[in-house]
Amino acid sequence: MKEFIIVNHISDLDIGAQELVMKAREALAHAYAPYSNFMVGSAALLDDGSVITGMNQENAAYPSGLCAERVALFSAYALYPHVKIIKIAVTAQKRGESELTPATCCGECRQVLLEFENRQKAPIEIIMQSQQHQWIKAPSALSLLPFGFTNDSL
Repeated sequence: MKEFIIVNHISDLDIGAQELVMKAREALAHAYAPYSNFMVGSAALLDDGSVITGMNQENAAYPSGLCAERVALFSAYALYPHVKIIKIAVTAQKRGESELTPATCCGECRQVLLEFENRQKAPIEIIMQSQQHQWIKAPSALSLLPFGFTNDSL
C-alpha cells in the first residue's frame, strides 16, 4: 500500500492537489453552519476531470445535516454514476477567520469513502489538514479506516 505524504505547507503539495484544495476552499463560502460556525468545504476530482464540490449542511434537528465530504460524494455519484472518484480534498474554517483550520474526515465520512472505494474498485486519495497544520495526502479511505464495515460484515 502507498504511504501517507505529509507536507508542512500547501505549496509543497503537487499542483493538482493544490488546485483541488483551492476548490474545496471556495466551497466554504456556501457552507451552512449557523450552529457550530465551523465551515467545511470539499472538492472531489473525478477521472473524467470533473470537480464536484460539497460543503457542510447543518440542521436544527441535529444530526440531520451532512458533512461536506458526503455532500460531494453523493452529488458526484448522482451526477456521474459511472465515473470514478480519484481524490477528494477537505478544508475547514471557523466563521470570521481568514485562515484555514485543521480538519480531517470524521468516522462517518471515512466509512462512506470506503464504501465508494469498494463500489468503484479503486482507491480515493484524501487530502486534508492535520491538527499540526500539516497537509496530509492519504492514499485511500482504507488507509484511514483499515477495519471498516463492508458488505462482508453483513
